[in-house]
Amino acid sequence: MIGTIEEGIRLYNMKRWELAVQAFLKASDRIEPDDDAQSLELAYYLGLCYTKLEEFDEALIYLEQVVTGAQDALRINQCRMTLAYIYVITKRSKMAESEIARLTESGFESVQVYTILAYTAWADRQYQKAVDLYKKALQLDNNNATAINGLGYILVDTAMDPQNGLLFCKKAVDMNPKNPSYLDSLGWAYFKNGNHKEAVNWLRRALDLALAPQQKEIRNHIKIVAGEAG
Repeated sequence: MIGTIEEGIRLYNMKRWELAVQAFLKASDRIEPDDDAQSLELAYYLGLCYTKLEEFDEALIYLEQVVTGAQDALRINQCRMTLAYIYVITKRSKMAESEIARLTESGFESVQVYTILAYTAWADRQYQKAVDLYKKALQLDNNNATAINGLGYILVDTAMDPQNGLLFCKKAVDMNPKNPSYLDSLGWAYFKNGNHKEAVNWLRRALDLALAPQQKEIRNHIKIVAGEAG
């Protein structure tokens, strides 16, 4: 039935985020004011949907409702992770660190925690700290493509270890050859290792697959590589 939580969840699982939001908002009109369980269920899914749609201000409203009102520790932790991710993406690193601190204080440890902390450290130009955190993530899961790619990118971008960084970036792409972020990292790694031809090849592949928010950085990389080559 259209406008039910069940319908919204079905659409969410199908990755039809916009239709899922419509279903959840219609369902919210039918919830009794004192039905906290249903309200929090809706807030949880709306927060995730708006995150997927990159409507972060809306996502924050609903995710905060879950972390302050829910009883399910697993769900609270998931929402805190998502909040931290949003704060990183929107360049609010201190708020991201605050959410991560609450997770670690509760004894929650995961690859995602370390990768978010590593990305935050990189954004703050704390490069060695970022490398150490990505390595911690890989100690928990040595096949985590996000950590492998992040570590590789830092090693080449900062010239800490360009050759090993290239190997990490190659591994990430082998694991997920259609991820534009990984393709971008590999192109940049080739550039930092002096191979302009391969750099342009992989960066163009990344641009072909990237969504609008990612295209700016990739185009900037291509411009730099083309300028060096010229």
